[in-house]
Parts: sequence; C-alpha cells; structure tokens
Amino acid sequence: MFSAGTETSSTTIDWTMAELMRNPRVMAKVQAEVREAFKGKTTVEESDVQALKYLKLVIKETFRLHPPIALLPRACRDECTVNGYTNPLKSKVLINIWGMGRDPEYWQQPETFQPERFENSSIDFLGNNLEYIPFGAGKRICPGMNFGVANVELPLAQLLYHFDWKMAEGMSPDDIDMTEVEGLVFSRKNDLFLVPTVYNYNPSN
Repeated sequence: MFSAGTETSSTTIDWTMAELMRNPRVMAKVQAEVREAFKGKTTVEESDVQALKYLKLVIKETFRLHPPIALLPRACRDECTVNGYTNPLKSKVLINIWGMGRDPEYWQQPETFQPERFENSSIDFLGNNLEYIPFGAGKRICPGMNFGVANVELPLAQLLYHFDWKMAEGMSPDDIDMTEVEGLVFSRKNDLFLVPTVYNYNPSN
C-alpha cells in the first residue's frame, strides 16, 4: 500500500504541475490562494492544507484527466450482459477510468483543464459518483486513498508556495509533452523540466 501510494502520488504531482504550466490562469489562482493562506510561514504543515479549497479543485481535475490507475481490473460475480455482450461468471473486465473522465456525455469540454467544474458540485472521488472513480468504488475502493491524496496535497502546496516556476530557456508551455506511458500507473512519457525561483514573502504585498 505504501509503494502504491507513493508512485501514484508522485505521478499525480507531475501531471498537476504540467497542467498548471499549460494553464497560467489556474497557476496564478492556485498560487494566490496558497500564498494568502500561508503568508509569513516558513513551513507548510499538513493541517494547513485543509483550508485550500481551490488547490483541492485543481487536484480533483487532475484526477479526472489523469487518474493514477487508468484501467481498473475487476471480475464478474455473475454472468451479465452489457451493450449486447455477455460476460461469463468470473470473466475479467477492465473499467476504463481514463475514458470515463473524458466522456462528453458527463463532462462539458472534457479535454479542458478546468478545476472550477467541481466548484459547488457534489461530485467527489469517494466512489459515490460512478462517472468519476479515480480510486475505484465500493468495498474495494483503494485502501490508500487518504494517504495518496495527502501525499499530493502537501508537497504540491509547498512547491506552489515556496517557488515561482517557468519553462527552461527556449521552451514554452506548448512544448510540454503530455504523451502517456502505458503501465500500472499512467505517467508522462518524458520528464518535466521546470526552472524554480525562490519566492520571497513580502509583508507589504
């Protein structure tokens, strides 16, 4: 559980930073929230993150577009028919969580990174909304969900609070390769190279 919670978390942080660099409006908004909440602090504690509502929306949107586990394996408890196809007892099926999160039947502008879609929405990743199940659902929902989410929220808040970020010289956000690599965890094909600049808090701001 510890191994699964760390690899999926680091991958999610990578996807989130890539999306933020490609969407400067969202980056500015989430950094403003973090810095307003933590201004003057030298460290960010896990308990401080609970107040960051927009950061949580950003992470939700990342989970929608880039779920940690894109294909969820399951087995049929009974023979059933879906869309005219018969699935025998104990047959293995793969639930396409990646595809569900981009289905235009459930999401407006599904390919757009728009955290505000979750604002004033009851949709969560606790398995209650079957169009959005990055951690699965039911009694077999990911047991490391809370650990994994905390492993994303706290490091991401620290990265956004302590540093400003820009692309390497000669590169633009459009150059970020969003190609996915197939595997147990859907990670980005190429590493993300960003240049950090230390953010110095100014009490007069």
